[in-house]
Amino acid sequence: MIKAVIFDMDGLMINSERVTYDGYVIECGKLGLTMDEDFYKSLLGCPLPDVFQRFYEHYSPSFPMETVLKNVHQYMNDLFEEEGVPVKEGLRDLLKYLKEHDYKTVVATSSTRNRVDKILEQTGLASYYDDSICGDEVAHGKPNPDIFLKACEKAGVLPSEALVLEDSEMGIQAASAAGIPVICVPDMKYPEERYASLATDIVGSLTDVLTYLQNRS
Repeated sequence: MIKAVIFDMDGLMINSERVTYDGYVIECGKLGLTMDEDFYKSLLGCPLPDVFQRFYEHYSPSFPMETVLKNVHQYMNDLFEEEGVPVKEGLRDLLKYLKEHDYKTVVATSSTRNRVDKILEQTGLASYYDDSICGDEVAHGKPNPDIFLKACEKAGVLPSEALVLEDSEMGIQAASAAGIPVICVPDMKYPEERYASLATDIVGSLTDVLTYLQNRS
């Protein structure tokens, strides 16, 4: 029986992956470099230390990662301030259903606490979530299971009583390692077979997740 639903944020709750990619393209361009989309897709769902390391390996150990990341986040923040945070199709209806049917809800994301709190406030979705756990609050990020196990602790449920919603391969792997069923809603990248095989289901939108839960009730 599912008692709690755990949400990834970027690419799952909000349509931020393409915006982030565009930001990296701009910042790398300033340095005379190109940002390959396939390389960007390999970063999805990774904790920040791993993202830093991959940039250093891909470009050079002297790549100004902290400055680039800061500028990319500023680019995203400015865009979200001007146009609003782009919420994924079906998210609000799904959250309303979960609230009405007494499911526990937790955000579990590799992003930082400051960014998560700001986005939840900007979208007006904070009241729909019982709790959240961020990448800078666990020792080991995805694909390690720590963040999802911590989310279960916060929700007061066993891993077998939770459901993870993810868009990334790293997230699928982390949920599987935690022993939690996971539904993948792909964003920029459809999971490769070795990750897809770990998922309970792969669906087109969060509206499909709502249907999945309604059919189980």
